[in-house]
Amino acid sequence: MRELALACGLVLSIVLQAPAAAKTPLATGTGGAVATISEQASHAALAILNKGGNAIDAAVAAAATLGVTDPFSCGIGGGGFMLIYLAKDKRVITIDHRETAPASATPAVFQSDGKPVDYDTAIASGAAVGVPGTVRGWHEALTRYGSMDFRQVLAPAIDVATRGFTVTDNFHHLTAGNEKKFQLFAPTSALYLRNGKALPAGTLVRNPGMAKAYREIAAGGVKAFYEGPIARAIVDTVNRPPVAAGVRVAPGRMTLADLANYEARIRRPLHSTYRGYDIYGMPLPSSGGATVAHALNILEGYDLKAMPRAQAEHLYIEASRLAFADRNAYLADPEYVDAPLAGLLSKEFAAQRRKLVKQRAASSVAAAGDPYIYQDPSVPLRPHVHRLHPESAHTTHLAVSDKDGNVVAYTFTIESWGGSGIVVPGYGFLLNNELTDFDFSGPHPNVPEAGKRPRSSMAPTIALKDGKPAFSIGSPGGSTIITTVLQTIVNYVDFGMSMDQALDAPRISERNGAATAIEPGFPGSPQARALEGFGHRWEAAPEEIGAANALVFNPDGTVTAVSEGKRHGVGSALVQKRGH
Repeated sequence: MRELALACGLVLSIVLQAPAAAKTPLATGTGGAVATISEQASHAALAILNKGGNAIDAAVAAAATLGVTDPFSCGIGGGGFMLIYLAKDKRVITIDHRETAPASATPAVFQSDGKPVDYDTAIASGAAVGVPGTVRGWHEALTRYGSMDFRQVLAPAIDVATRGFTVTDNFHHLTAGNEKKFQLFAPTSALYLRNGKALPAGTLVRNPGMAKAYREIAAGGVKAFYEGPIARAIVDTVNRPPVAAGVRVAPGRMTLADLANYEARIRRPLHSTYRGYDIYGMPLPSSGGATVAHALNILEGYDLKAMPRAQAEHLYIEASRLAFADRNAYLADPEYVDAPLAGLLSKEFAAQRRKLVKQRAASSVAAAGDPYIYQDPSVPLRPHVHRLHPESAHTTHLAVSDKDGNVVAYTFTIESWGGSGIVVPGYGFLLNNELTDFDFSGPHPNVPEAGKRPRSSMAPTIALKDGKPAFSIGSPGGSTIITTVLQTIVNYVDFGMSMDQALDAPRISERNGAATAIEPGFPGSPQARALEGFGHRWEAAPEEIGAANALVFNPDGTVTAVSEGKRHGVGSALVQKRGH
């Protein structure tokens, strides 16, 4: 195993060291601010801010470092959505660098003998890998809106990859949960397992392969990833997965042209309003912005503040159910599907959907509405109810602002914990399994097609009030991203919680299923029993939902960075000190 590791350029040494100091999930200051789930990533962003970089520069630095310390959630083998508020221009822009299907993709890519293949089998394969968009997205962000280059912003991540980082209890837990998948691939086993088992907490892991990849990008720019040796390594890995002895997985059909032709999209943000706030989110192919806005439109018809908490939370659950019914029926890549967004986001459609909500009783699985009549009544449509397609709950979100008032809310991913499970030999990063975000069979707007971007739930959000940033919020969690962002906004705006309280509150995730997802410790609580009185039922296996990060821009001119107080091993919030 050691010989293999050295040959792949993955691991130089593994030693034990003392645990790192505790992270601080809440901080307030007068300059720039950052919130991530990684201490190293937050410090990377702060270092860039302290060197004069802006929020865009700092966000890329944090993201690159997260690719080292939290490689099972994100990295250059994946893609994402970046939402940016530009203070000088007083406008919000978005950078869509979602992965795309290779040119070889067809709607039957995940079918065998006309039937959908097993979901978990599909994930751990070359066939699941979409064309990565992260590096192209970083390039667009830096060249259009940043003040630094790759050489400067990748330096902190290169240092962490070279010097190493300590395996935390959470990192160990995630690795242990992926042992079976990681054992399938030789370079992944060499990097993240020891004798086939997860590295114990306290282990120092160095990743010289990832440091090499970052150095090549720092020196050669975006072309180093999409046209150089890294591109050839990606294609070879996808088409001939480096499996362990005796293992067979489905290969992909990616080409160098797929990588060279990849483009990020600069899209107009999705804009809605809620109780005096201007809410900006991601447009399609992310369904996050639209679904959050649709649910908020439904909730805006209620005076939630004046209600008993249980009734208000009941209405939150029912609004989410209806919004997901419409999301599942209509939303997909706008370059392939003409989704009825104008109707879906109209206040009139929300009012019509609101009539279906029972004030004192939970409903069952909801049918989709017909938003077309609120934008083009001539379109005949009788939508079908679609089950919620499996969507991995493993992503990461970061929030950054700078002293000039620029704000970045950035969610990016490699899809499942550990993505496809395939590390690119010699370069130390995991490849995504993003193509499994497509529906495996149709007819459906979200089936695989050549060049198409799979529908996402990522929902980085920036809220303005009176034309100025008020707060930002985002989370990982697959389709639970939408409910985490929605519930946090309701907690903060309607229930009057501080943002740290809003993040730490127990999460309830209704996505139009037969039962509602909840977190450990929730069943049997007074809150749960009160909602059960409305007829709500809970999923049998509670799991942690999301690991959100937020910023709050206070009336006195200070900014508060907020990360998780308990989830994902506690988050990291930092602010600049005076003088920067």
